[in-house]
Amino acid sequence: MTSLVDRYVYTALRRVPEQQRADIDRELRASIEDAIEARVDAGETAELATESALLELGDPDRLADRYADRPNYLLGPKLFPVWRKLLVTLYSTVLPIVVAVAVVIQLIDDPDVGKVIGTGITTLITVAVHIGFWTTLVFAILERTGQGHPELSTTWGLKDLPRYQPGALPLHEAIAAMVWAAMLIAALILQQFTFTDVPVLDPAGWTFWWPLVIVVIALRGAWALRAHFAPVWTRGLAVANAVLALLFAVPVIWLLATDRFFNPEFHGFAADSTTDVKHWVTVSLIVVIALTTAWDIIDTVRKAERARRGLPTRVSGSGNSYTYV
Repeated sequence: MTSLVDRYVYTALRRVPEQQRADIDRELRASIEDAIEARVDAGETAELATESALLELGDPDRLADRYADRPNYLLGPKLFPVWRKLLVTLYSTVLPIVVAVAVVIQLIDDPDVGKVIGTGITTLITVAVHIGFWTTLVFAILERTGQGHPELSTTWGLKDLPRYQPGALPLHEAIAAMVWAAMLIAALILQQFTFTDVPVLDPAGWTFWWPLVIVVIALRGAWALRAHFAPVWTRGLAVANAVLALLFAVPVIWLLATDRFFNPEFHGFAADSTTDVKHWVTVSLIVVIALTTAWDIIDTVRKAERARRGLPTRVSGSGNSYTYV
């Protein structure tokens, strides 16, 4: 009958290169025997001493990895920062471009709204998974082969410290606001000509309301850029934000409330069976626009007042604060 020690040693040796097994077998058995003898001398029974010694050594697979000097992790500390930075770069640059190209191709091929949305979501998930898998696979291979470590390892310097400077709108929020403005304007124009055979929004609005909304959205994007370069929040920024927010929200809510927002000929709302759907969509949009506009105005005014009074403002993600000067 195979002893407990034999089973442990056999389990460890199966993960060790064959040319190392004889030496490790002798070394491991000697180590186990010494541990058992010490415990027996201390008064433990042979059976209990054996179990305690093997438990102290731990998982034989992990022990084998240590003997073979083989990493038991996917990515080590030398390559992990490079892997993370590369993955963030790919997800923030390549992924949006590929999704945008796929959506544009689908629009040209078949501008059906459902197919366009489906293509965007499917491409997003598929490309994201492929980027993550293949990038991680390459780095895992580099980790285990030792290739590329000197070239990929980076030396940290003071220049790598991020800047925590007082300012109004952070860069990522300004970029998001400008991209969102461009997407809204594009969607407003494209729905008239490409998304469906019948426009979703009321074509009569093009005589005044839709051009007004487009101008206001563009001004909101410009305001975000101006707010980013402002050193601190000011009352002027808060007033401009409130005016632009109301210039967008009031006309849109009025159009929704007076049934002048959606195209009455749009097939998604034209049938009698979808009357309730149109009602609930209208009500939901009114509530969402009203609440988000109110919060946007209040939040910007609050930031401007804190800056005017010199109150400290938290540095995002750090738990610390700086004071406006």
